[in-house]
Amino acid sequence: MKSAVPCYYHVDVEVSPERVGQVQRILAAHLRHWDLDPLVDPVCGNTGLLLEAIDAHATDKTTSIELWWNGQHLITAIGENGGELRPDQELRGCLEWIAAMSDGWGCCATGSGGRVIWFSQRARDGERVPLVPTAPGPRLRAVLPVPRATPVAGLAGPGPRSGGVLEGAW
Repeated sequence: MKSAVPCYYHVDVEVSPERVGQVQRILAAHLRHWDLDPLVDPVCGNTGLLLEAIDAHATDKTTSIELWWNGQHLITAIGENGGELRPDQELRGCLEWIAAMSDGWGCCATGSGGRVIWFSQRARDGERVPLVPTAPGPRLRAVLPVPRATPVAGLAGPGPRSGGVLEGAW
């Protein structure tokens, strides 16, 4: 499923309702090219929600989208330039959905007055593959022989007893 080579993709988009689906298809194609098929639905769904929110609430529709794959996590960042989107008002429902569908997310301001919203998805090996215990393999070191069951003369059997006191002990 996953390539070990780090990958990066960047696209600048002028957001409009018809462009949301186009951007989702472009991102899906890149994820499939990177062999990240299980991440297509959550990443494209979350990106579509953010692009629709930017289209509905922002005056500056220019948006940057970046994907980073480091071999374990895919980080998607959507940056808007206007800075008028407020995560506590316009984006509340969108961010709740992203928090539920991703492994981590965050929002930060840029130096130019814009805002970047990012989320990460961890790649998982196989979908719920049960672990099967394996039998231990043979070892390469020499096996020690089992001790012989030869009785020792002094401990072989019960000796003569005398009134419960050991003779010769004192």
